[in-house]
Amino acid sequence: MTEDVAVEKPKSEKTATLSEKKDVFENCIQTLGLKYIQRHVFICADQTKPNCCTKDVSLEAWNYLKRRLKELGLDHPTPELPSCIFRTKVNCLRVCIDGPILLVYPDGVWYRNATPEVIERIITEHLLGNKIVSEYAFLIQPLPSTPTPNNIIS
Repeated sequence: MTEDVAVEKPKSEKTATLSEKKDVFENCIQTLGLKYIQRHVFICADQTKPNCCTKDVSLEAWNYLKRRLKELGLDHPTPELPSCIFRTKVNCLRVCIDGPILLVYPDGVWYRNATPEVIERIITEHLLGNKIVSEYAFLIQPLPSTPTPNNIIS
């Protein structure tokens, strides 16, 4: 996940065999490090109809998040750090106040006002230090525990 990688699709999804599709999914899993995701960060950015903040503010936050995770080597697994933090830009998290809104899963922590300065604190204190940045968190609703399969569902 060192770059924004578009994973190759089969020549035609309608004519691709199940085996070809499985190969593409396996390539995607490996390329993106999906098996090693420790946390997944979602952020409102590049909205179709900006409500919680301006589009420029949201894109600045998104670009900062991408750059910092990459600079810190958190965006892909390495031998030294076999887990990674996945990040996704979403059009809207439907909390249209005091944005950008940033959400960390599986912790279920919802943050408001996710500017580059606040994102730096979230990365340093929460993602690396396991301490929620309480002055910007407005809801903590962790995902329920579920059994983790050992391998890919076939």
